[in-house]
Amino acid sequence: MSLSLTAYADIGNISAESAILVEQGSMRVLYEKSAHEKMPMASTTKIMTTILLIESGDLNRQLTITNEMLAGVEGSSVGFRAGNVVTCADLAYGMMLASGNDAANVAAIYVAGSLEKFADMMNEKAAQIGMMDTHFVTPSGLDADEHYSTAYDMALLASYAMDNPIFAEIAATTVHPITCGDPAQTVYFSNHNRLLKTYEGAKGVKTGFTKKSGRCLVSYAERNGVNLIAVTLKAPDDWNDHKSLFDYGFSVLKANEIKAELPVKSISIAGGAPDNISIEAQPAVLALLDGEKEKITSNIYLPKFVYAPVCQGDIIGRIDYYLDDRLIGCAPIVASQDSAGEPASEKSLLDKMIYWFYMLLCW
Repeated sequence: MSLSLTAYADIGNISAESAILVEQGSMRVLYEKSAHEKMPMASTTKIMTTILLIESGDLNRQLTITNEMLAGVEGSSVGFRAGNVVTCADLAYGMMLASGNDAANVAAIYVAGSLEKFADMMNEKAAQIGMMDTHFVTPSGLDADEHYSTAYDMALLASYAMDNPIFAEIAATTVHPITCGDPAQTVYFSNHNRLLKTYEGAKGVKTGFTKKSGRCLVSYAERNGVNLIAVTLKAPDDWNDHKSLFDYGFSVLKANEIKAELPVKSISIAGGAPDNISIEAQPAVLALLDGEKEKITSNIYLPKFVYAPVCQGDIIGRIDYYLDDRLIGCAPIVASQDSAGEPASEKSLLDKMIYWFYMLLCW
């Protein structure tokens, strides 16, 4: 869903060859300019490398950097040396703040065993996220044939990554110390993303630059319940581009609390005491334009019964909210009270299988 710009305030001149602004909750497009054109994306690539490192396991894991891991590293570097003992967290901060190509190569080989195998992982994850016009070759974003993405795909990646609280915390960090080397030395990584200090609500995510790609920037900002993602590729004036995009997004979108009316106020509890408890819908916060709140529709997914025990606050069902037949948000339906249960052994296996099959269908 792309919104007409002519109905709203002038967004100004965007210098980027390719750009997009989306509302994260629904991923609907607020502004786009050649957003599906395949282009190099420089070090914004490290968003993918970092999220794969995070998903590979505990960031407190230690590793020893080898010559193989540093072979062929070019461009920006945090200064890792063979023999340094670092943590995966050091690599993540080294990539996201200092944009270290050495950190990216080390992470790739540590996770996958080789740069080639890691590129396969990157492309598999891209397919899972829905990045249909993206192909990764390098973990750092250094220029390579067939290494490309689009502004739209990078917005998908940013949304996926920022949903991970560990990644989001790293991306929002302005300065981070690491200690390594022999003798041990403490080095401070500073985040290259100046929006973190100059734009209210900015929370990340990554800068990038090569001669071929030009200035690339993926950024995220939130204000008053509205979450926006902006991407620019080959943008001579990227900082101002993003400020203009965010200013526009926050001027036209406002957070609205929506709470659908449930068709029933209670639900039966099998094997519980009491055997019927009250339920309530939790509110959803949706970023909407003026006049859209009245157009919201909903689908309610609620089983006919649930098995005890049930605790107050347990999720019983779900409400999906739609705008013009597009899913833009959801909220849980929860139990408003407890219901103590009979011993699990008294429930037949068949009963439980039927119940969970029904719940899966509803969910």
